[in-house]
Amino acid sequence: MGKLNVFNFISLDGYYKDANNGINWHQHGQEEAEFSAKNLEYDSILLFGRITYEMMASWWPSQNAINAMPGVANGMNRAEKIVCSNTLQHAYWQNTRIMSRDIVAQIAELKKTSPKDITILGSGNLSAQLAEAGLINTYQIMIDPVAIGKGTSIFSGIKGQLNLKLTDTRSFKSGTVLLSYEAL
Repeated sequence: MGKLNVFNFISLDGYYKDANNGINWHQHGQEEAEFSAKNLEYDSILLFGRITYEMMASWWPSQNAINAMPGVANGMNRAEKIVCSNTLQHAYWQNTRIMSRDIVAQIAELKKTSPKDITILGSGNLSAQLAEAGLINTYQIMIDPVAIGKGTSIFSGIKGQLNLKLTDTRSFKSGTVLLSYEAL
């Protein structure tokens, strides 16, 4: 039985994307890239909403991504990926399949039957939907030392209170902090 995890980065003022839906403010240093590459070695299934999928699929297979962060690019390109979308017709990034319609029921079934953990990257709307259904086991939130003023909160769309237990912290030389939580 697999666990469902969320990994997302946010600004110091709590936004995972800026007012223009961008993430250019996020700065991944060498230490963070090594952390990400190591996490990709665990062979989790990567889960995306359509918008995040399209952004990731346009970057990670590119030569620029491979040159900039070879370990992360290799892990992202090699990983099994699922994109949740009712509108996407074709998944062009290698090892990707599309999941549509009743995503909550399908993810609940995948958690029961998969020996692999599932990791949601970004994908705020999808994370909120699965959190509301009580399917998320853990959250890893990487806080960048930057305030962007406006944007979309990481927990935007959650209707009820979400109680979490802090299980680990890690500081990076860049000033970025990783907080790990377990859903209660």
